[in-house]
Amino acid sequence: MADNTAILKAGDKEIELPILSGSAGHDVIDIRNLGSNGYFTYDPGFMATGSCESSITYIDGAKGVLLHRGYSIEELARDADYIEVCYMLLHDKTPNTEEYQDFKNTITRHTLVHDQVNNFFRGFRRDAHPMAMLCGTVGAMASFYHDDLNITDPEQRLRSAYRLVAKMPTLVAMCYKYNIGQPFVYPRNDLSYAENFLNMMFSVPAEDYKISPAVARAVDRIFILHADHEQNASTSTVRLAGSSGANPYACIAAGVASLWGPAHGGANEACLNMLEEIGTVERIPEFIARAKDKNDPFRLMGFGHRVYKNFDPRATVMRESCHEVLSELNIDDPLLNVAMELEKIALSDPYFAEKKLFPNVDFYSGIILKAIGIPTNMFTCIFALARTVGWVSHWHEMLSQPGQKIGRPRQLYTGYTKRPYQKIEK
Repeated sequence: MADNTAILKAGDKEIELPILSGSAGHDVIDIRNLGSNGYFTYDPGFMATGSCESSITYIDGAKGVLLHRGYSIEELARDADYIEVCYMLLHDKTPNTEEYQDFKNTITRHTLVHDQVNNFFRGFRRDAHPMAMLCGTVGAMASFYHDDLNITDPEQRLRSAYRLVAKMPTLVAMCYKYNIGQPFVYPRNDLSYAENFLNMMFSVPAEDYKISPAVARAVDRIFILHADHEQNASTSTVRLAGSSGANPYACIAAGVASLWGPAHGGANEACLNMLEEIGTVERIPEFIARAKDKNDPFRLMGFGHRVYKNFDPRATVMRESCHEVLSELNIDDPLLNVAMELEKIALSDPYFAEKKLFPNVDFYSGIILKAIGIPTNMFTCIFALARTVGWVSHWHEMLSQPGQKIGRPRQLYTGYTKRPYQKIEK
């Protein structure tokens, strides 16, 4: 057998399957010709199936590695800003000074949404979940750009990508303002991406809003650290929707809907809910003991990660920002006190080290968002805002590759075989 071929024995039949190697990570067995031999693979959750070829993001969970276009997430979070990361994800290279400024200006000029979008919000109840509003308004954006939706045109695809990256902070801030009954705040072209978002969230007509540089930098880092995470559920949803030829706004709305699931985008919200359940510093030992008890259903949220078996590389950088923000704001909040004490115990208790249950990015981002006054029901919206550039990068990449087909997973059918039908009167 050649090094680049696997042999599958199925009954008395042998099927040759090519082995493909990427630039990093595991080799994959190309199973595309199994169907013509009468077989399909069975892989619930696609845990061992490569669904596409991509050059955007690489993760090695065992080693705690996360690379965007070959650049480590730690370096990007410390030395780049979100706009630079957006350019890099979309264009497969870091921008020079001129490219960066042109891209930044383009994003800034597209932050304003059509005035008719205001009317969409008025159709929602005031207590509507922000993700419900975001899902609806993102999908509705297609109605404003129906002459610029040719997905076979790379230039039109990029314009759509730029619009989505630019307008998502405006839509997310509108969701928040509508919930609390305050007037929408227009974007300002003199502010950075993160500063503009904070201003649209928290400024009011009655007084000036002073933006803390530490808070703006922390929010920018949250955006960077959530920009993309390979073929996760929402990104795969965007790709699957895009494979049908759907317009980009419908695809990103599908991604928003997938992210809304508590098993995906609600991790930092679940972390805050856990802190509320613990309540006080004095009760932490009780919950630590429960977390160690295999028979107790309680689980510490925000510790460990499904993908990272060692540590979450994003958490180290996010921890720095978390402590900077708490120091800057000097907030006396019982929940934040619980979080900091819980972090201290988790980093010193041998049990957590043995189980590799280190605080992850959701733990720290949830604390930061809580500290700056963002309610928990908005956390997933902010995740969607940050992840939009990852979604559109994968969507654009997929449509740029030749030979793309509509996604059509197979199934293992376990229902009835053919049986006779009786008319209802019998």
